[in-house]
Amino acid sequence: MASFNNFQRMLMLAFNWTLYSAGAADPCQVTVSQPSFQEAEYSTQTVSLPCNFSASGCSPSKPQVLWFRIFTNKHEDLCTPKCTSDQKFKVEISENSISLQINDLTVNDSAVYFCGIAFSDSSSPHSKRTGDGTVLRKRGRHRTEEFNCMIIISTLLLLYCTAVFTVLIVYKLKPKLSGNEDQRTETCKITSGRKIFQAIAQELQKQRYAEHSQQPDHLEDDTVYQNR
Repeated sequence: MASFNNFQRMLMLAFNWTLYSAGAADPCQVTVSQPSFQEAEYSTQTVSLPCNFSASGCSPSKPQVLWFRIFTNKHEDLCTPKCTSDQKFKVEISENSISLQINDLTVNDSAVYFCGIAFSDSSSPHSKRTGDGTVLRKRGRHRTEEFNCMIIISTLLLLYCTAVFTVLIVYKLKPKLSGNEDQRTETCKITSGRKIFQAIAQELQKQRYAEHSQQPDHLEDDTVYQNR
């Protein structure tokens, strides 16, 4: 971070030296401010980076506007003052604001963007200033579409596991159900056999009881006959 700040100071000194004209009596003084951070969504195609400035004691002429950006290992001039690509970059100037519009925004456009203001007809060393820079970052695709794909795949796997588990449970319970039905059938057969035997036994018992109830009458007749 310290090396980045030193590099920024060197750029500011180089910028001020390039536009510097000797003379300390000129009261022109410029201040420049930029937002420190700006983030763009993956679906964003166009972004606008603001840069505000104020000028006191300067001529009413339009100031010179410069935009450049710094990557990890290099820097690139964008508009100095003419833009290198009119389709990609566009500078919008208002009363106290200059903004850089970036079209066809990609992840490769993530960098630190600096704006500079200079009143070229002023000899004051304070008439040329650059901002502190805006860190622009565009979100990658993995945070949106890939995350949704992971959710869909996880849901499908969950449904597949649930279906397989249900089939296994039904397959394991089916033999038990068949065994229970066979057992019930066998039990019914045994019960039916018992009922048949019970009915036969009852019938035999009735016949024996009937025969037994008729025996005293015969014995009584034999006794009377013998007496006679």
